[in-house]
Amino acid sequence: MPGLQEPPSESASTSTTTGMAATTVSSHAAEHIALIGVGAIGISFLALHLTYTAARVSVFDPRPDLKEHVAAMLPLYLPTSPPGLGSEGKSSIEQLTASGRLRFCTSLREAVQHATVVQEQGPENMQFKQRTWSEVLRYVGASTHLWSSTSGIPASQQLAHLTATTGDLDLSEEAIASARARLLIVHPFNPPHLMPLLELVPSPSTSATETAFARSYFSSLGSIHRPITIRKESVGFVANRLSFILFREACRLVQQGVCSVHDLDEIVRASLGPRWAVAGPFQMYNFGGGVRGMAGFLDNIGEAIDAVWKDDAGDQISMDDGDGSGGWKATVIEQTVEAYGVPSAAEIKKRDRALKAVVKVQEEQAQAQEQGQMEQ
Repeated sequence: MPGLQEPPSESASTSTTTGMAATTVSSHAAEHIALIGVGAIGISFLALHLTYTAARVSVFDPRPDLKEHVAAMLPLYLPTSPPGLGSEGKSSIEQLTASGRLRFCTSLREAVQHATVVQEQGPENMQFKQRTWSEVLRYVGASTHLWSSTSGIPASQQLAHLTATTGDLDLSEEAIASARARLLIVHPFNPPHLMPLLELVPSPSTSATETAFARSYFSSLGSIHRPITIRKESVGFVANRLSFILFREACRLVQQGVCSVHDLDEIVRASLGPRWAVAGPFQMYNFGGGVRGMAGFLDNIGEAIDAVWKDDAGDQISMDDGDGSGGWKATVIEQTVEAYGVPSAAEIKKRDRALKAVVKVQEEQAQAQEQGQMEQ
């Protein structure tokens, strides 16, 4: 197996000319990240690593236009006029590759064989995940960190297929146990270069050392990112579980004609959006109970909550029953296209500016709260 570099000291930092941040960035210069898959999540993670670290990044995706795709999309995610690089996106990509910070690979083996971290964000398909990890394990060292940015497939399932006789993959029981101990879910909220949350979801086999390494890596970026360790595997983890359940109810309301796609979005923007940007549901509902906090809220509003919960239980929708011209999928897609069309580059930039503004307000609020606690 190829020799791997030791992880850098967590206190190390540097201000680089090939790094993207205008301020001092966390070094991680000894890290070599292999990114497998550069769809929306992969491109955003690529921007994150290039912006906040000095790590080298090797990219692999089987699409034939890999370089053209990255050259077209990555500038949308990087800071404007990155320091030390040209102001044009094309020049930035060229200089990143010339400096060795960014490398395009034509095979999975080329991308991962010298990596210290392998991070996959391929299709949400169990067979793909298992096939990819089987191939990765042929070429990586015994200390390579293995990260999956899946939206909902637990780490314990992604390597459950491994046995000493898995295909032509010759792995000892010790090597299989080592791989399972090193695989960690690093689940972002899209787009990860702007959204603070990173859910770290270990399997029962993942070592505490691996979880601690990922937490340290993302905590030391000098960025807005907030890695949170999830204590137990569950389908969809936490953020997506909440998000997808809310989305299911939104689709059902649209399908039943209660409201339109556009009106539902406006309702969320005018209520849950700003409320949850300030505090989560438990803290906000705790406010709703007045001096009695959550107990008062549940006493006061409990009957209304129960009525909604019982109403929700009777008429669910699923991905299996939405096909066809009269299905809920067609209704949701038609109204979404009518309201918004297909996202353009200008709209992506507009979204990103808005997300940055909201996160900035959150950071300012947290700093003010911390300062107030220090002064008490």
